[in-house]
Amino acid sequence: MLQINLDMFQAAAIACGVLLLGRFLVSKIELLRRYCIPEPVVGGVIFALVHLVLRSMGILEITFDATIQTIFMNIFFCSVGFAAAFRLLKKGGKLVLIFLALAISMVVVQNLTGAGLATVFGLDPRFGLATASIPMVGGHGTSAAFGPVLEKAGVVGAEAVAIASATFGLVAGCLIGGPIASSVIKKHSLKPTETATGSAEGEEETAGKIDSTRFLNAMMFLLIALGIGTIIGKYLSKIVIFGQQLSFPGYIGAMLAAAVIRNIFDIKGKDVPMEEINTIGSYSLSIFLGLAMMGLKLWQLAELALPMIVMLAAQTVLMFVVARFVCFNILGRSYDAAVITAGFCGFGMGATPNAMANMQAVTKKNGPSPTAFLVVPLVGSLFIDLFNSTIITLFISFLA
Repeated sequence: MLQINLDMFQAAAIACGVLLLGRFLVSKIELLRRYCIPEPVVGGVIFALVHLVLRSMGILEITFDATIQTIFMNIFFCSVGFAAAFRLLKKGGKLVLIFLALAISMVVVQNLTGAGLATVFGLDPRFGLATASIPMVGGHGTSAAFGPVLEKAGVVGAEAVAIASATFGLVAGCLIGGPIASSVIKKHSLKPTETATGSAEGEEETAGKIDSTRFLNAMMFLLIALGIGTIIGKYLSKIVIFGQQLSFPGYIGAMLAAAVIRNIFDIKGKDVPMEEINTIGSYSLSIFLGLAMMGLKLWQLAELALPMIVMLAAQTVLMFVVARFVCFNILGRSYDAAVITAGFCGFGMGATPNAMANMQAVTKKNGPSPTAFLVVPLVGSLFIDLFNSTIITLFISFLA
């Protein structure tokens, strides 16, 4: 069998081809657009399937240097840290705090469910985390980041399972969110309480004209946070709780450093080029996911198929029950609560864009909910990744 080993630049070039393929297919296939399936995932799955076939036939196996994948991963999660502006959390008020508490609780319950079912199947309980909050709340980005962490810890096939679970979650979150909201709206005869047309975002970041200077400033913000983050990471790696030494992924320090820098600048009234930082983070995520998908070893999924199916079914039932009977009731049983519940299903099993798509579908039919479009993006885009990563790390450490 022919063995091809790509250096990091060759791998990045092929990742660009994977992205272009995914972009083309998403533009042509309505189903992919409806469920917000990311372009790198679409192209990457095809690459992984072709690789699986070629390897199974004894023709070709491809490996590559993942150094540049790690770089793009750290840049993306660092950009997420810069989005954690606590003034926005304050602006959202009590409802944001309640929804954040619900989201954090869901992360814990998802991980307990995944680890418990893995134990039932006689697997490493950490394998269950690859079907829990890593892919469900974290999506493809967190899956591609924590998959290698689990693999390094000895959980074979974890990365492939996490990526596959994240793709499942994108579809499932969209399928259950709208129906849940529609059923409670109909049952309780709920009506919009606000006449505003609403917005697709909680608050728009203000930024000046995008130019080379602002992009340079944005890159400097990111690199400084990444540099400081390496120092923070060294101290985090020394943390011991109940006799267990915690093992954090490399990007956690950068996320924390970025969040601190952002809030210091907010307090001082200084400008942070968030539009440019988000742009850099967005394309870093695309390249990172493209490379991560290229590295999937789908042949490892065969013997894990049944446990994975059962675990994903359990996660779907769990989300349905929590959303319908807990989230809606705790948030006040109002029209806004129904719309937020639809969003909860979206980002709790996939990603914030899925949450927005769910809420847009509900409000298009039933009327506006500006409150929902403030609360869900704040929690889904700005804060949950920080909490989710920390909780995942704790679970990995204590289940070792």
